[in-house]
This record gives sequence, structure tokens and C-alpha cells, in this order.
Amino acid sequence: MASLAPFRALRPTPASARRVAAVPYDVVSSDEAKALAAGNPLSFLHVSRPEIDLPRDIDPHDDVVYAKAAENFDALKAAAPLVVEDVPSLYVYRLRMGSHEQAGIAGCFSLDEYERDIIKKHERTRQDKEDDRTRHMLALRAQTGPVLLTYRASPAIDTVAAETVASDMPLFDFTAEDGIQHAIWRIAPDRERGLLAAFGDVPALYIADGHHRAASAARVRGQLRGSSGTSGEWDTMLAVAFADSQMKILPYNRVVKDLGTLTADRLVATLQEDFAMTPGPSTPARRGEVSMFLAGRWYSLALGEAPHHLPPDERLDVSQLQDRVLSRLLGIGDVRTDTRIDFVGGGRGTGELEELVQSGKAAVAFSLYPVSVDDLMQISDTGGIMPPKSTWFEPKLRDGLLSHVI
Repeated sequence: MASLAPFRALRPTPASARRVAAVPYDVVSSDEAKALAAGNPLSFLHVSRPEIDLPRDIDPHDDVVYAKAAENFDALKAAAPLVVEDVPSLYVYRLRMGSHEQAGIAGCFSLDEYERDIIKKHERTRQDKEDDRTRHMLALRAQTGPVLLTYRASPAIDTVAAETVASDMPLFDFTAEDGIQHAIWRIAPDRERGLLAAFGDVPALYIADGHHRAASAARVRGQLRGSSGTSGEWDTMLAVAFADSQMKILPYNRVVKDLGTLTADRLVATLQEDFAMTPGPSTPARRGEVSMFLAGRWYSLALGEAPHHLPPDERLDVSQLQDRVLSRLLGIGDVRTDTRIDFVGGGRGTGELEELVQSGKAAVAFSLYPVSVDDLMQISDTGGIMPPKSTWFEPKLRDGLLSHVI
């Protein structure tokens, strides 16, 4: 059963929260981070992406980068300022994006349960990315980017979140520059007890986003515990858990830089041999359909129903597209390493796919129907792995609002 622990959050004051809050470190490039943080010395990107304050040619994994992260973190603590809560607490973190709203519970979750697969994974992590966040956490002695978790909805947890939002004043409530509203409440001690008991009845938690942060937290724990096995704050990881019924997954679309040995006409003719193919639209209407932008036109490809004998992960549209089109026709093998393919999160819209193709930066683009949270849970429950770049969770949590000092 899942366990949850209050913690003494390091957080900005209400007056500085909006300026401190930053997009997750891993959704922007160094150049994008530098542009977002320009003119804002309080942006948490100076901590999460410290290379933006160093010469452009610096190796982002150089020791000086992690030293700069610690230096910027100390400076931000004084300038924002960042304050440490007097007592360990749990929090409600609510996100609003247009008509969509989700309210999750922020706290610290057991790394023992992560390692015992009570907190389930669906993604393979990369060594270089683990190394980066491990060094970053050790330099700061803090977890600053929350992991995004989900779980099968619990009325008892929902009730605590709803009562807190309805009756208490938020610590923060602001709308970020991208139009997403972020609000955080501290949960009262009398509600906290019931919440801890409710999480004890949750059989499993699932990592939705933040596999590298979770894996790095586990590695940091191993280093800080040492051979003595000493316990401490490093035994837990900072996360926000949302009910599956509230989660919103957008597609993770694909662009391919060239058609290999094919022409556009030949690709269309070959696809017509294997798929029901019609003009438009840019966004698939249902599962089993993929939209393709090629030579200035949108096409709809009907994938059909995947064979039932396949494992759940191989029946997903993204897997069918990979096997039947990207690999077989365009020669895209391992999407983790092949430089001919790139990925565009659904939050950027299909307009970006069109722009990439029309500018010549890509030859063809594919717009996918999103996978469901239930897909993710089923695959995780069977020990499977989701295909690379198959889920884009939106809206996203902000770094810097709640940090866990270890």
C-alpha cells in the first residue's frame, strides 16, 4: 500500500512565487531556458538549468555547471526569498488549463516503495540523464522538480482536496505566462491524518512524468545513506499525485527529417496499398487513426485494430505507426537514437508540425491520437514499458514552488 509523508517545504513567498516558478528543466533546451529566464533573476531556471548563466560553449555536464546551480540556489534563497515551513506539511496543488482542472496531493513518497514497484514505472531511463539529475540533487542537497504520479481515483483523497480548496486560503495562486493557473494550499493537520490513511488504501502509484527524477532520487539516497544505512529525508522523493480521472494526456507527435529512398508520391502510393487513406484532418478523431502531413497536405491513415495476441504496448497506435510505417517504410529503427526523427509534444499543436515540414526542417509529420491513462496503468501493471515519447502530460507542474531539502 502507498505511503505518504509531510515535509518542510522550501518555497517562495507569495509575492515572489510567480517570478520563481519555472517550467520543468527537461521540457526546454538551454537556449529556450535562457530566453524564458531573461530579465528575471528569480526564475528557477537559473537553478534547474544553470548553464544559461555560463559561456555558451560550456559542457552542460561540467563540474562548474553543478557548482553554479548550488551558487544560484543559495542566491535565490536570499533574493526571492525562499522560506522553509515551520512544520512538515502536505499540500494541494491545483492546475487549471482552460476548462480543464486537476487537484493533486503534494508530499514525499517512499523510495522503498519505488524500488519495490509499488510506485510503478513505464519508461526506461537513460544513464546520462540519470547522472545529470543525480549530480544536480547532490550539489543542491534538494529535490526541486516534483515527480508527477497518478493513482486509481479515491473518493477519500478527493474529499480532502476539495475541502481544503473550498475552505482555506491558498499559499500561492497565479497564472503563468502560458495561461495555466497554479494554486497551492497547505493541508490542515486535522485533514492530514485522514489523507495519510486514505493513501494507505491506495494499492499502487504510477509515475506519469519524471522517471529520471525518481531514478536519480533513488541513486542519491544510496549515496547519502552509505554503508551504515542511515535514514533521512533522502529516503523519500518529492511528488504530486493526481487521480487518474483528472489526468490529461496529449499526443506525442513525430516528425521525420527525410523520406530515405522514397519520394512523396511513392510514399503515398505505398501507404495506400496497406491502409485506408483519405484527405485530412490534422488531428485523428479516434484511436486507430493517424494523421500525416506531407507535401502540403494532411492525410488520414486508418491503422485498423491491432492483433489481440500482441502485448498491450505493441497494440498502441504509436507502436503500430512505428512498426508499419516509420521502421518498415522510412527506415527509422531505434527512435531513442535515430537522429532522423524528432518529437513534438501535443501542447504545441499541429500548426508546429505543418511549420516544420513547410520550412524544410522535416519531410513528413505524423499526428497521433493520445494514449489513455488506463493504457499506461495496464502496461505498468504487467511490467511492460510504454513506447518512447508516447505520453505528453499537460498541464505541467512548475519547478521551484515546493522543494524538498535532503
